[in-house]
Amino acid sequence: MKTITIEGQLRTETGKKATRQLRSQEQVPAVIYGGAKEINFSAPATSFKNLVYTPAFQIAEINVDGQSYKCIMKDLQFDKVSDQLNHIDFLQLVEGRTVVATIPIKFKGVPIGVKEGGQLITKMKALKVKTEPEYLMENIEVDLSDLELHGNIRVEDVMIDNYEILNSPRIPIASVVTTRLLRQEESTEKPAAVAGAAPAPGAAPAAGAAAAAPAAAAKPAAAKSAKK
Repeated sequence: MKTITIEGQLRTETGKKATRQLRSQEQVPAVIYGGAKEINFSAPATSFKNLVYTPAFQIAEINVDGQSYKCIMKDLQFDKVSDQLNHIDFLQLVEGRTVVATIPIKFKGVPIGVKEGGQLITKMKALKVKTEPEYLMENIEVDLSDLELHGNIRVEDVMIDNYEILNSPRIPIASVVTTRLLRQEESTEKPAAVAGAAPAPGAAPAAGAAAAAPAAAAKPAAAKSAKK
């Protein structure tokens, strides 16, 4: 699993004035919690770039005041106007202590439904899990090979040893839907209407019925003429 190393400096002052001064020097204030004590530190904004601006799940190894801490990111704060990184919260990984993390999903395989002309729709990009630090991984693989047309893979279908998935079990992760082209093909394959079926209301009568109607109307006229 990829690890990003960050060289930080211990912060002795944590007030607003000290924080503003750090940011003016292009330093980002941060905190590590979850261990024996909280560690307040700062590091150059550029050192967080490969950790923050990526969808990948990574470990941060933070060196501060001669100590090294393995962590994961838990929270980010950005300036509402400039969109610059303002603050980062890290959670220290402690052996034997469970952590909650959001891990990206990696899809593999071509669904059966796609091979039949359907379209794959992915609805989730990551799963929220609870596990111990030693079982953390870069991504969670979800195999789509057996996904059929009109089928879904849901959170409850993902089984991983040593992981408790915290998302709602019935949420769809991916599905294969019918495309417009496939719907058109299906409509042309429907059987034609049965010959001789009753016409719809307001429709023109069949040729035989049209011919019979004048003949029936002619009989009373002929009878009336005979009486004269």
